[in-house]
Amino acid sequence: MNMKKWMEQIQAEKVKKPLPILAFPCVQLMGITVKQLIADGTLQAQGMKEVAQRTDSLAAVSFMDLSLEAEAFGADIKTSDMEVPTVIGTLIKDMEAAEKLEVPSLEAGRIGLCLEGVSRAKALIQDRPVFAGIIGPFSLTGRLVDVNRAFLYCKKQPQLLHTVLRKATDFLIGYANAYKAAGADGIVMAEPLAGMLSPKLAQGFSEPYVKEIAGAVKDDDFLVIYHNCGNAALKMASSIMRIGCDAYHFGNAIDMASMLELFPEDTLVMGNIDPAGQFTNGTPESMREAVLALMEGCSKYPNFIPSSGCDIPPAAKWENIDAFFQTVKDYYEGN
Repeated sequence: MNMKKWMEQIQAEKVKKPLPILAFPCVQLMGITVKQLIADGTLQAQGMKEVAQRTDSLAAVSFMDLSLEAEAFGADIKTSDMEVPTVIGTLIKDMEAAEKLEVPSLEAGRIGLCLEGVSRAKALIQDRPVFAGIIGPFSLTGRLVDVNRAFLYCKKQPQLLHTVLRKATDFLIGYANAYKAAGADGIVMAEPLAGMLSPKLAQGFSEPYVKEIAGAVKDDDFLVIYHNCGNAALKMASSIMRIGCDAYHFGNAIDMASMLELFPEDTLVMGNIDPAGQFTNGTPESMREAVLALMEGCSKYPNFIPSSGCDIPPAAKWENIDAFFQTVKDYYEGN
């Protein structure tokens, strides 16, 4: 699939199908646990297929498990039946550990089974693109050095961060290219931790590394979609645009219309219904109100794609997910 032409076609269409970051709630449809899902590539492919059958989404997306790459580097993770895995402890505590850190192979941890999952999903899902989820370089580095320390190191030990960032970036380039080889149509790169940096720090510790990854992997047949759900995303918009990704996805911490004002009309921009407040804890009625408000403010922009603000949690209510899709459809039909 020529993804550049696919994007051009999307931009030209008045009616835009939604593209929420929706994968983990498949566990409810399948009657399995998150712990079972993350350990089995076949189940992951089946889960993506279940979501594609249930929803009229613009594309299928794989699981935004932001512990995956850190685990491959050797970090410990915590798993549970209905929560996305999280990193526990601190792997890199000093410069010596940073220098000794090895870039893992694509056989480390659960990397191989996730590649398998996307490859199988691509064979199962024929009616829309399939995107794989990966973490961004600063967000991965933060999970290796400890999130709170990462912010401190930006000023106190920048060389430690750059040492880990270099290795994280090298790994992520190889990982993204492996998804390309597996048949994925692109990646959604989640860089939420960068959204908590000042614009100046983001320029130094996220922008150049994300730009390098995007430049190394994207082509006409493989897109890079950048995700940043931080509340500082608006302030760093110029930095974000310089990274040269194909499309951009933002969280509910910002005003979506304000972000759309800053982007050129030939660049797809997606967001930003609250995953926790609406998809998980809302009602179909509150979801409808939130989606209508979003559409009223943003649908006039030809490059806007309705989406969730971030990854939709495993326990999100399907009645709310269904209401999201139905309300977007109703809005376009009524306008």
